Amino acid sequence: MIAETGRMRWQQTSDYNKRAGVESQMAHWKGVLGEALRSHSDQTQATEVAIDVIVLNRMLDLGGPNSVRVA
Repeated sequence: MIAETGRMRWQQTSDYNKRAGVESQMAHWKGVLGEALRSHSDQTQATEVAIDVIVLNRMLDLGGPNSVRVA
């Protein structure tokens, strides 16, 4: 499909950019919190993920840049 329509068109039709963004976030998540969940049951895994999300969001809020648009 890339050869037929070009790379940009392929990225748009295959949602490549969305997938790449998700992969980037998962790599960030794994780098900060580890490769695997520690819990074994579904309920405790869901709780662990919820806590991890809170931790990551707090880290992003604390360490994010304060951007100001100029001109």
